[in-house]
Amino acid sequence: MMSNSIIISIIILVSYGLGSITGAYYIVKMFTGEDIRKLGSGNVGATNAGRVIGKKGFLLTLLIDVGKVILALMITAQLAEGESYFVLSSIFVMIGHLFPIQLGLHGGKGVVAYLASALFLNPLTIGVFAITMGISYMILRKYTIAGFLSMATIPITAYVIEGSFTIFIGLLSLFVTVLLVHKR
Repeated sequence: MMSNSIIISIIILVSYGLGSITGAYYIVKMFTGEDIRKLGSGNVGATNAGRVIGKKGFLLTLLIDVGKVILALMITAQLAEGESYFVLSSIFVMIGHLFPIQLGLHGGKGVVAYLASALFLNPLTIGVFAITMGISYMILRKYTIAGFLSMATIPITAYVIEGSFTIFIGLLSLFVTVLLVHKR
């Protein structure tokens, strides 16, 4: 049996490693041979991949970015039980996504990593997010503001549904990280 510190170390390394697989960078490189950081908005994310190579770029990046989060959390589930391990994994996938070492610590903005973590940790939060997004956008007609308002519902919804303070704090931390990264 592995010690808790070894399990935690493995979770951190695997989660960071998977998180640092920046789908947009590799998809755009594969289709165009160019560095996405020098194209469009310069962001290494699904939206910019969509700008640069179209819908297929967006969808493939989305698939990779959701997949890496789910895979990290599934590996975590095989190594340990408990919400705190899932939160730890989600945080390190986010860190890897934002600061991938192979790209000079210049990654995406973390929206998909946050939403995929929420999907795994409490799937109902994504339903509430989607409904809130639709209503907010119809009222505000501002995609970014509606998106952030809707993302703010995720930690609250998770707490109301599950009552888990650990999941609430984890999702809140991820949300605050996404907010801060969007300011840079």
